[in-house]
Amino acid sequence: MKRPVTLYIAISMDGYIARENGEIDWLYEIEGEGDNGYSEFYETIDTVLMGNKTYEHTFELADQFPYPDKTCYVFSRSEKAPAPHVTFINEDVTGFIEKLKEQDRSKIWIVGGAEILDVLLKNSLVDEFILTMMPTILGKGIPLFKKDNPELKLFLSGTKRYGQMIQLHYTVKS
Repeated sequence: MKRPVTLYIAISMDGYIARENGEIDWLYEIEGEGDNGYSEFYETIDTVLMGNKTYEHTFELADQFPYPDKTCYVFSRSEKAPAPHVTFINEDVTGFIEKLKEQDRSKIWIVGGAEILDVLLKNSLVDEFILTMMPTILGKGIPLFKKDNPELKLFLSGTKRYGQMIQLHYTVKS
């Protein structure tokens, strides 16, 4: 069985993952419960994927890299100097992910951003979606889903409430 690729992300009611400038300050204004299921999810993965913009943004949010105990790949269109805890990937995203899925390991987490998700969706490489719906309408921003994605049929495998947030867990129907 192939390793699942999982999108685990917070989203506004109107489908945005960040403000137009990339800010996610609005996420911290909402009353949650504990860590809103993050620790439980984090234990199910061993590989983290993100784009370069998301990688750079992590250092604006935290003093240290938040995933040092996971294998982390950062996709970049340009060559990057080596950095602790990450491997920069400057090759075909689709081919790279297909190879990762063949490994006998745990889930693969798409941390962000929208560019990487778009490539994976258009190549049918996302297996599950865990979306935490925030009670906020931003009106504009960076949308989670870009245009012209293939149609996907999903199965609702669970919901959880964390304070004012609702987490929706969907798997892709085969």
